[in-house]
Amino acid sequence: MAQLVYSAIASLDGYVADEDGRFDWAEPDEEVHVFANELERSAGTYLYGRRMYEVMAVWETLDSDLELPAYIREFARIWKSVDKVVYSRTLGSPSTAKTRVEREFDPEVVRRMKLDAERDIVIGGPTLASAAIEAGLVDEYDLFVAPVVVGGGLRFLPEHVRIDLELRDERRFTNGMVFLRYRLRGAGAGGRSAG
Repeated sequence: MAQLVYSAIASLDGYVADEDGRFDWAEPDEEVHVFANELERSAGTYLYGRRMYEVMAVWETLDSDLELPAYIREFARIWKSVDKVVYSRTLGSPSTAKTRVEREFDPEVVRRMKLDAERDIVIGGPTLASAAIEAGLVDEYDLFVAPVVVGGGLRFLPEHVRIDLELRDERRFTNGMVFLRYRLRGAGAGGRSAG
């Protein structure tokens, strides 16, 4: 059975975007990006809401831009190789390959997807992740904490939810960012790994 992993970069005070919707403060440097690339190799499917998909869709073409650093092009190749499901009532056709649009997030469909998948399913974006968390679907939380306090905005986690977690991995980067991997308390030893 695949794990459903919620992966994000958040500020120290728990936001993925500030009150103006900006997240430029969360851009990973080379060291963080190389580490994240290794994590992403275990993904078989990405689940996105429309807004997160539109942010991520730029990766569809970046692998061919030889002016970009190799680690950026590598992430683009990884991203393109993964199946994507976008949950949106308003998005027409997807602009990227290996992508399908679903009109509604159905927790039972995702449960079956986890049972059938051979590789991890990674959910991106706090709105969609909140629905998955509230449905009890998320097995692992991979959080990159940026060394910044933004004071408000779009929260990493939903309010009024309690989840007992255990720390499974951590890493500190020279730019001050910290990676934390949490699993549900008592869950198995599986999960993603980075070199």
